[in-house]
Amino acid sequence: MSLFNSCIYSGFVTHRRFKPKRHFFTYKTFSLLIDLYEIENLSKKIKFFSYNKFNILSFYNIDHGPRDGSSLANWVKNTLSKAKIDIGSGTIKLLCYPRFFGYVFNPLSIFYCYDENLHLKAILYEVKNTFNEQHTYVFSASSSSNLILHKCDKKFYVSPFMEMKTFYNFRLLNPGKILKVFIKQRDIEGTLLTACQVGKKIEITSKNLFFQFLTHPFMSLKVILAIHFEAFRLWMKGVKHVKRKIKIKNNLSIEN
Repeated sequence: MSLFNSCIYSGFVTHRRFKPKRHFFTYKTFSLLIDLYEIENLSKKIKFFSYNKFNILSFYNIDHGPRDGSSLANWVKNTLSKAKIDIGSGTIKLLCYPRFFGYVFNPLSIFYCYDENLHLKAILYEVKNTFNEQHTYVFSASSSSNLILHKCDKKFYVSPFMEMKTFYNFRLLNPGKILKVFIKQRDIEGTLLTACQVGKKIEITSKNLFFQFLTHPFMSLKVILAIHFEAFRLWMKGVKHVKRKIKIKNNLSIEN
């Protein structure tokens, strides 16, 4: 039995674009699902991993939420309060990439918010772009099903090769033995793009985490380089460039 509620998910990410030009790529990755209330203990017990300080792998509060280094759990609870969602003394888990030698880029991080009975009550989708901007979509969640479905208008500039007037459909499983996150982006004429992250649960130990590091070397650098390389490929295919009209730092929207 694991000592922690936190865990590792090892798997892959896939992107598939359907129009105006077909485009596909996939890469292996691993994520951490971190219980925000046990992260300091993780830092003490797991070698090669630190909380708010440099290490081979690390996690910094400043990378998420208000991005000012303050408590992420408090920020999530305050955000949920604005959405009239109460999780009491429940727990909050964050799915994200760790820093590799002090660097990370998380295109999507997900906060799973549970009440005292471990019923899922809310999900926050934290989306970043390569301009150091961030938008968080806040949704309530039903605890009656393992399958979670959400939809909303796109409110945040992510890709210079994707129009703003589009919609998101989120389809994901409450994390267990497997992780599955599926996102469909569409316009009024149909599906534009799908993105999927799938992973298998692995107990978080010093040995297991270091093995993931060895099998995914420089993953954070690979993620950001892949984004720019795929953008170059789309440009070479003649896909229209969409200008960023609004500059922000941190935004959030309460969706239901």
